[in-house]
Amino acid sequence: MQERWKPSVTVAAIIERQQDGQSQFMLVEELTRDGLKLNNPAGHLDPGESPIEGCAREALEETAHLFQPTALVGVYLSRFEKQSLDGSPPEDITYLRFAFCGELGQLQVGRELDEGIVRTVWMTPDEIRACADRHRSPLLLRCMDDYLAGKRFPLGLVTTDVSVYELGQLQQA
Repeated sequence: MQERWKPSVTVAAIIERQQDGQSQFMLVEELTRDGLKLNNPAGHLDPGESPIEGCAREALEETAHLFQPTALVGVYLSRFEKQSLDGSPPEDITYLRFAFCGELGQLQVGRELDEGIVRTVWMTPDEIRACADRHRSPLLLRCMDDYLAGKRFPLGLVTTDVSVYELGQLQQA
């Protein structure tokens, strides 16, 4: 029997502000094995949480700001091969990303950023496009472009069954 394919579920926050009459997006600069890379505040969905809750948590952990998702921008599937460091065959990785836009809240003064996150940066769409070689994921640009195109879907489109919370409580016990 073949092993069941299981993509990694991730969540991402698309955070925009207007500065001097132009759009800027909050990104995180993170240290990866390939050097400093840029990404949306994003990460893996944890057991016992909804994608909406996961997005708010990841944004807080990576930016030290509260974040309240208000709309779904899109659901994205991407796949790549991660080269091994020890010469073994590359790992086939697939991500299923839920990207949300929303309202950036207060900075939580004194809160440390997640391991590997160096800082947050605000960049214009043109600046983001100009440094595509520094993107951690091709989804960074795709999510921003979809947001700029006005793609917004109600949060109710993403349903989390109560069993997610019940099983999550069992796993935490």
